[in-house]
Amino acid sequence: MSIRPIRELGDPVLRTPADPVRAFDRDLAALVRDLEETVDHPGRAGVAAPQIGVSLRVFSYNVDGVIGHLVNPVVVERSEELQDDDEGCLSIPGLYAPTVRAMHCAAEGLDVHGEPLRLEGSGLMARCLQHEVDHLDGKLFVDRLTGDTRKRVLRALRG
Repeated sequence: MSIRPIRELGDPVLRTPADPVRAFDRDLAALVRDLEETVDHPGRAGVAAPQIGVSLRVFSYNVDGVIGHLVNPVVVERSEELQDDDEGCLSIPGLYAPTVRAMHCAAEGLDVHGEPLRLEGSGLMARCLQHEVDHLDGKLFVDRLTGDTRKRVLRALRG
């Protein structure tokens, strides 16, 4: 169990779709513990396994004082109502931009023991679920930006 370093933009693991978890064993339990310890810091709402260099479909979350995880998640519901708040990413430190996401979201997957688990929420929880599933698909929040915001962010990233 340990707090793992966060991989940053430019690391290929962040742009590679993660593999489904197939074994619900001690290795997965250790990975989930590491993810939950890594997300347990102020300002961290979620950490996906690729962000710590592991290409598996697992993430942890820390929203409203609740820490948990989801294995092999799939977003199953998104509201038509949208939110357009600033979003950031531990893998792109210091960069925040207004990012459109569904206001309400539900994701289904499994817990560390392979039991079905459904997570749902609004606001920050919905943003977290969408953001972390994107990570598992090899996408970063900057990929969702459009127009002048996208241009500004890409300029900032080029430095």
